[in-house]
Amino acid sequence: MTTHTERDTDTDVHAIVDEQLRRSRQRYTLGRRELVDSLLHLGRPVTIPELMDAGASQSQSSLYRNLAILEQCGAVHRLTSTDDAARYELAEELSEHHHHVVCSICGRIDDVVLPPAIERALTEAANEAREQRDYLVDSHRLELVGTCADCA
Repeated sequence: MTTHTERDTDTDVHAIVDEQLRRSRQRYTLGRRELVDSLLHLGRPVTIPELMDAGASQSQSSLYRNLAILEQCGAVHRLTSTDDAARYELAEELSEHHHHVVCSICGRIDDVVLPPAIERALTEAANEAREQRDYLVDSHRLELVGTCADCA
């Protein structure tokens, strides 16, 4: 299930990634574009083997290299799950604000968008943390850990 908001067109995402890469003095190659498309359409954090199973035409080493470059420029975010396998997703700026549910058995991570009332409560919790510890909180992330349907 894809939880990412559909943009007017995928072109918007590609234009942003192209600009991020240019600022890092990198090119937006066909392989990187294909990778962004895959992450956009898979709609959840995925491992490199999952990208390959989804039809990525690049070698495993090329996927690692391109994901590292996309991560360095801020287009991709890397997550580590309960199984220590790296999973990759588009940065929140290219999708929508979301949180994660993590399977404690297989390590799968899925995106979840919380209702506005819960987001407001998390903002209040961030404000409370600021008051208690004198931190300026820029953003928040929430991971819920449990068991996915496949492992249940």
